[in-house]
Amino acid sequence: MDFAVLGLGDSSYAKYNFVAKKLHRRLLQLGGSALLPPCLGDDQHELGPDAAIDPWLRDLWVRVLELYPVPQGLTVIPAGVPLPSKFTLHFLQETPSTCSEEQRVASPDSQGPPSELQPFFAPMVSNRRVTGPLHFQDVRLIEFDITGSGISFVAGDVVLIQPSNSAAHIQQFCQVLGLNPDQSFLLQPRESGVPCPSRLPQPCSIWQLVSQYLDITSVPRRSFFELLACLSVHELERKKLLEFSSAQGQEELYEYCNRPRRTILEVLYDFPHTAGTIPPDYLLDLIPPIRPRAFSIASSLLAHPSRLQILMAVVQYQTRLKEPRRGLCTSWLASLDPGQGPVQVPLWVRPGGLAFPKTPNTPVIMVGPGTGVAPFRAAIQERVAQGRTGNILFFGCRWQDQDFYWEEEWRGLERKGYLTLVTAFSREQGEQAWASVRVGPAPQGSSLMELSARAPPAMQRTCQQTSRKR
Repeated sequence: MDFAVLGLGDSSYAKYNFVAKKLHRRLLQLGGSALLPPCLGDDQHELGPDAAIDPWLRDLWVRVLELYPVPQGLTVIPAGVPLPSKFTLHFLQETPSTCSEEQRVASPDSQGPPSELQPFFAPMVSNRRVTGPLHFQDVRLIEFDITGSGISFVAGDVVLIQPSNSAAHIQQFCQVLGLNPDQSFLLQPRESGVPCPSRLPQPCSIWQLVSQYLDITSVPRRSFFELLACLSVHELERKKLLEFSSAQGQEELYEYCNRPRRTILEVLYDFPHTAGTIPPDYLLDLIPPIRPRAFSIASSLLAHPSRLQILMAVVQYQTRLKEPRRGLCTSWLASLDPGQGPVQVPLWVRPGGLAFPKTPNTPVIMVGPGTGVAPFRAAIQERVAQGRTGNILFFGCRWQDQDFYWEEEWRGLERKGYLTLVTAFSREQGEQAWASVRVGPAPQGSSLMELSARAPPAMQRTCQQTSRKR
């Protein structure tokens, strides 16, 4: 066997590229023939791993073509010439009448629970801001109706939501590329056996393609600039795109794109001559698909049957760019208002990484500052419905009157003996410290013993032992 090994590593680690080195040696021991010495990409290099990968790949293909020449009648595709697109868009003269995406995905013929291929379009019941008017962050408690979906979940599970691009961004994208958003097309793969994206209906409109599939607000990768350079017919723009796609241009690309979090849409506006000549067939090769976003489920079916709630902070921050950076999914969800008319959101559920004890007498200590308290709210609701009282929650936020999520609910459970609540409000005291617990010895039994008096017996013994040691 002829082989070549390419490894990705970080030279700051003691066993830098250990796997690649060991694999190379083992293949040699088994009688393999190395085409080249192993390539060891180093993330610590000023140009990143591409500094080693780029020249190694050039040498690899020279060596491969020496051993395995191109068949007669075929030639090597030269650098700068794009490969054929994976799909072709056959535009239709008339706009067909077709069922909506919601009807197609949520059809009654669907088998099994909702999934990424067949999400459930859940009606949004409420979308309420839960941070105070003076708080800098917009945090939403959103509730969905999952009646008839077949969705079930337990505390610790997560819900995945498939977002869409905003109408303003879709219009801007179509404008810079010279596309008619109402134009319909049939999507066909160039090679047999290649499936079309399941999220796209057939026929599909440009508006549906951009709205539901193309992640035009993501930060582009180097491969985006490589393909865009191949498609560019503008000399100056092509030169800059080639620079961004080279190993030597990675530092400048980082300053231009990654550091300010510049989006694909914004890059296309910076290269208007290139953007205006992009063949529509290459849209799915050039722009990655929108990926679903995962949120911890913040409710229990035992407390809210046929309902699913999430606690979501709307992502928005400023970089050196004039326009604030916004999270695609959180901004989209925040813009939906069920009070203005029916709203449906495609979603499905998967198991999470949190597992809670099955035995009823086992107490649980939960630490969830900010929106991180969401899965513990589901766990507390579930455990209270089962009559379990050993629930201890440490919750921290900035201000008690601005971002103390579910305060009334927690206080009510405290009064009923179902919950031990320990809070900290970091902007309301001189130093950030727990309001009820201080680490280290303290007079008058005010450290761990203060919590001990309110904890279950098993926890009390632990606190007392720890206090004596201190």
